[in-house]
Amino acid sequence: MTDKAVAHARVVNRNDPTYRPTRRDKWSKFCFYKLFLYFGVCYFALDSLPNTLWDPEVRRATLLIGALGIWRFGWWFIHFIRAMIYRHIVFPRMRERADELWQSGWRPHHAHFMLTTFKEHPETTRKVIESICRELAWSGVPGTIWLGSADESDELLIEDHLRLVADETDVELVVLRQDQPGKRIAIGLVLRAISRRNIDADDFIIFMDGDSILAPRLIERCASLFGNDRELQAVTTDEEVVCFGPGWVAVWLAMRFAQRRIAMQSHSLSKRVLTLTGRMSAFRAEHVTSNEFIRLVEADYIDHWLWGRFRFLSGDDKSTWYYMLRHGAKMLFVPDALIYTVERIEGSGVGRMWDNFMRWSGNMLRNGSRAIALGPFRVGPFIWWCLIDQRLSMWTMLISPIVAVLMTTMHSMSYVLSYIIWIAVSRMALSLMLFTQTRRVYLSFPLVLYVNQLVGAVVKIYVIFHLAQQRWSHRENQMVGFDHKLLTHLRSGFGYYLTALYVFSLAIFALTYTQLIELPSFMTLIVFTRELF
Repeated sequence: MTDKAVAHARVVNRNDPTYRPTRRDKWSKFCFYKLFLYFGVCYFALDSLPNTLWDPEVRRATLLIGALGIWRFGWWFIHFIRAMIYRHIVFPRMRERADELWQSGWRPHHAHFMLTTFKEHPETTRKVIESICRELAWSGVPGTIWLGSADESDELLIEDHLRLVADETDVELVVLRQDQPGKRIAIGLVLRAISRRNIDADDFIIFMDGDSILAPRLIERCASLFGNDRELQAVTTDEEVVCFGPGWVAVWLAMRFAQRRIAMQSHSLSKRVLTLTGRMSAFRAEHVTSNEFIRLVEADYIDHWLWGRFRFLSGDDKSTWYYMLRHGAKMLFVPDALIYTVERIEGSGVGRMWDNFMRWSGNMLRNGSRAIALGPFRVGPFIWWCLIDQRLSMWTMLISPIVAVLMTTMHSMSYVLSYIIWIAVSRMALSLMLFTQTRRVYLSFPLVLYVNQLVGAVVKIYVIFHLAQQRWSHRENQMVGFDHKLLTHLRSGFGYYLTALYVFSLAIFALTYTQLIELPSFMTLIVFTRELF
């Protein structure tokens, strides 16, 4: 093969989701040149443009933004260091022992695949079924696909394709047609059917969506960990996205998955994770077949001070996680086990991103408060603080843009230029950590990261006062409704009032701390009241 052909092959591989670049390919000379140019432009702008960061009138604002930045970046750095310790020191030891067990001939008795799908793209469904059969054949473990179905076309497609690819595989298909809408109902039906099978407590149960394609050796890499560690009850795996849609959405998803890898590995060092991802998680059957677990997944709810009692629409992965957390179960992230998740963006990429933010933020906030209530001794001190930090970060993220806007409008237009340079440098510093978890270096990450943080904070602040308002476009645009329309409107209106009140209070805090305004003293208020009346 000529040098030109080799170069062409590399280009093709870079676009392949299975491609894993070498360190030399990823951190090429051209890559370092781009980073050098990026920071060079930032330095030139900081040196050449008007700089008012340390003017006496705005110094407190600069110190506030800087202090928040040091706190947030320090927290990121702690997660990054913990992730590296887990990935390169702790997990390799677990993997070595698990591999020894697998090589000795140990296998789980049976592998159960809890698969839910709803009008998925046919080619994606075929790839999913092929990956399951390949894994069962490779591992030599008998398996059952438990299909939670809501549409006959999905059932026929899977049955037909299974006949083509499962000739030499010990696999059984069990179809359960749900009579009520919703993914949770489908999962509940499947789990009740599995529990009636009287399976072994140590059987291997995989929860997966209809758009999750298993990478090679996934069963081996996950099941061997269960066999090696009797205390381990659940694991979730690495994900790589295959995006059919706008390029910026693919970059955004790559950034989010990089964040996920760092966070998951950091959390696993405490033998817990913050979610058992619905796209792909594996469980020991001991807990999963209990009636308490099944009932929580299919009919989870909370009692809210404003919205009363309401059931969860999505977020089944958060319900399974909360059950395991409540029972003190050990949960881990498996960095060398991979699935490919297929994202097909039809219509507006912005609309899809917004829907995902609303769903993810709602699931996190609805479950976070009750997980915090379990306390640091049940949850673990580090994970407990991570849950609190999730609720703090949405407020702290808004302070710096609010201060920057106030400084610009009330002091000098040049302040916003300095703020933009600060964002460019600080977010690239964070991106350098994310690049260790991606297949390539994206110069667009700083912008994508900042927009992701800003939009995420705005959505969370809205959602925290509208927790009951749920919508899931993936499943025929499902929504949670209430019987009393007038009461619902009143609650929603009060939620908007609280949102405005909290954001206004945050702005007042920024104004007073930066001394852009000075609140009247207590004595001034007394004198004013006397003169008024």
